[in-house]
Amino acid sequence: MGKILVVGSSNTDMVIKAPELPRPGETVLGGEFFSFAGGKGANQAVAAAKLGGDVIFLAKVGDDELGKNAIQSFQKLGIDTSLIRSAKGLHSGVALILIDGNGENSISVASGANNSFTLADIDSIDEVLGQTEFVLVQLEIPIPMVEYLVEKCSEKGVKVILNPAPAAKLSLSCLAALNIITPNETEAEMLTGVKVSDEKSAEKAAHVLLESGVENVIITLGAKGSFFLNRVEKGLVPAFSVQALDTTAAGDTFNGALAVALAEGQSLKDSILFANRAASISVTRMGAQDSQPFRHEIIL
Repeated sequence: MGKILVVGSSNTDMVIKAPELPRPGETVLGGEFFSFAGGKGANQAVAAAKLGGDVIFLAKVGDDELGKNAIQSFQKLGIDTSLIRSAKGLHSGVALILIDGNGENSISVASGANNSFTLADIDSIDEVLGQTEFVLVQLEIPIPMVEYLVEKCSEKGVKVILNPAPAAKLSLSCLAALNIITPNETEAEMLTGVKVSDEKSAEKAAHVLLESGVENVIITLGAKGSFFLNRVEKGLVPAFSVQALDTTAAGDTFNGALAVALAEGQSLKDSILFANRAASISVTRMGAQDSQPFRHEIIL
């Protein structure tokens, strides 16, 4: 298996599960409180590690107990934490998550140390990149740092999987350097201007990204599955039917699983099927990293 370098955020998730999400100015009583390790980068690193990936994680945490606890939990899963930096004087990232009775969520994030990434942090991984097959990155760290990382990987011939979440615009030079991009419907619309709701509209948006230079486009469509497109093939890989309890880490689980399957040499279509299965398991459980499956749970 090739090594997977995950670059991204690490947060602590503070979660309230209530019958419904509050509207602006409204207070909803009767919720349950939970606290979980989270952050898109951390979630994807943990997902990959739990599924058997050889994972190294580059992240910034605060010089606080939340950061120390996060590093310890990564190490217990066998993640290489040698690249995790402690940002003096900054708090670790925190996410406040509200979940309704249908498993839908609303999230607000105080990024803290995640926003302290610098060019020096990215330049420090040159040696690691020489041993890496796939870099997996998201948009919860400053976008200029993401784009610098993508360009550096392109120069060194390292394949990048970009999960463009939270939704944001990216430069054409960044898109053109990507091996794989994995937006959901909302993120695909932000990047292409095409409103995505089904396979047909997903294909239209995917063509826009393909023409921007992305080598492989995968648009996740929730319960409808995942649509993929490149210059050779296209198709809709079906989702697995489950009763969703909490969708918080579904996308992160998908991306971590996708990286593992590709690093093992599975085909793109088979890798997407594997990722769909892992994500379908995660939504049946509460939390982010706690909800993610281990390899022995994946039955296709």
